[in-house]
Amino acid sequence: MSIFRTFLQNLSPKRAVSDFAGQWRRPNPYRWHILGVAGAATFAIFYTFLPEDQPMEPERPEVDYIEFFEPGRTDEQIMASNIENQKRQDELRAEAEERVELRKSLYRELGRATGLDVDEMERELAAEEAAEKAAKQQRLDARRRDAERALLDGQ
Repeated sequence: MSIFRTFLQNLSPKRAVSDFAGQWRRPNPYRWHILGVAGAATFAIFYTFLPEDQPMEPERPEVDYIEFFEPGRTDEQIMASNIENQKRQDELRAEAEERVELRKSLYRELGRATGLDVDEMERELAAEEAAEKAAKQQRLDARRRDAERALLDGQ
């Protein structure tokens, strides 16, 4: 057996506490002095690791203003740009939905090619989604009823 393993087997917190208590009970005129020096040394070591506190004013941030729009736009111009942006967002959403549907159709074809009942899987998924939606609606209704009761009780 290695020396390290033997050393670890001999370590015991219970034995360490009993040894310390035995040494502390022995009549020694310097035990309070030794305890004070040990405490001061421990405090000094920990104090050296404390960061020095140097309060300093934070630097004033530099702010860069970026103007996306002309400062003197009319309401009509603002509404036209909003409508244009909404059309762009709708197109992006439609493209994303097309990609999702394309991906689903590819997975359907793959499932059919490997012999899976894709239609049954879609029905199960739809049923699970409907159940989750119903549960979410029930939770919302319950919270709404609780809020209405709390308002009525508070009046």
